[in-house]
Amino acid sequence: MTETDVAHTFPASVCVVVPCYNEARRLDTARFRAFLSRASGARLLFVDDGSSDGTLGILEELRQEFNGCATVLALNKNGGKAEAVRQGVLHALDAFRPEVVGFWDADLATPLESIAPLLAVLNRDAEIEMVFGARVKLLGRHVERRALRHYLGRIFATAVSTALALPIYDTQCGAKLFRVRPETRQIFAEPFLSRWVFDVEIIARYLNLYQREHRSLETAIYEYPLESWVDVAGSKVHPTDFFVAFWDVLKIRRHYLL
Repeated sequence: MTETDVAHTFPASVCVVVPCYNEARRLDTARFRAFLSRASGARLLFVDDGSSDGTLGILEELRQEFNGCATVLALNKNGGKAEAVRQGVLHALDAFRPEVVGFWDADLATPLESIAPLLAVLNRDAEIEMVFGARVKLLGRHVERRALRHYLGRIFATAVSTALALPIYDTQCGAKLFRVRPETRQIFAEPFLSRWVFDVEIIARYLNLYQREHRSLETAIYEYPLESWVDVAGSKVHPTDFFVAFWDVLKIRRHYLL
């Protein structure tokens, strides 16, 4: 069964932020249309991060076609993925008051059909506050990742786990959902220190908050092994950026956890 064959019904209102920057050539509008035509109770908020190509026009076409299910937030200048996600989440909280908010990579390396099983985790366990997709190559799952990125990712994940003292497998997968709580706005209120590993910084902000309230974050995060994830050509992240990312992790640890 393919993504276009599946009807999606969401028991909780969910808004998923999709940051976009110069995606005109690789935005798979057919897959977005297939999802939006079958989704019930879900909203996609596309954030155009000051694109200089035709991205905004393509997003506006989706908005007009799926008014109510697809919306567009156009930022005046390019601020990077971290800021686009942050602005998108804050806009979603103000405009739509969802029960669940999250973000998803525009390249659809993680298919949109994965929103449903991630959301199901939140719906069946009230103690879980956030669900993250995890790229784990298991039998029966279709995970394709270039070898270099995989091994660099494993080294980076080990460093993050050590820095945060949290046994997390995959911080950088661009598929994440959060249960909306009073503190959600607080987590996204300030600009991120890091443009590269803001996912780690989100976790660090939650850790900081939970520690002050003497709660355990480990039981509030669920990593969901994705059924499908395929590396898409044209990523704006390059292997050399991992070295910048390591330095950012140290900055994040010093700022929030020491």
